[in-house]
Amino acid sequence: MSTLPPCPQCQSEYTYEDGEQLVCPECGHEWSAEAPAATDEGPRVVKDANGNVLQDGDSVTVIKDLKIKGSSLVVKVGTKVRNIRLVDGDHDIDCKIDGIGAMGLKSEFVRKA
Repeated sequence: MSTLPPCPQCQSEYTYEDGEQLVCPECGHEWSAEAPAATDEGPRVVKDANGNVLQDGDSVTVIKDLKIKGSSLVVKVGTKVRNIRLVDGDHDIDCKIDGIGAMGLKSEFVRKA
């Protein structure tokens, strides 16, 4: 039995072949089985919705109403989040939001304040 490489995006080990492509069932990423795996060329750069580079300790503003899974709470547009922490994984930002608590955000839903 051949061993398939893990997903280059989320590192899931449950990849499978679909014709010429490899597919990750966890994140939905597809890539060519022929192409070499991407190499890590340095530190990860996280950008906000406008393309500004984010760093640990920055303040950001939410640009879209975000429903919180498993709760009736909503993070409203314009909510300012201070002192973010960048992390690897599905959600790029760990933060604490007043009135809600600790949570993870995706960088595509925030802009640098």
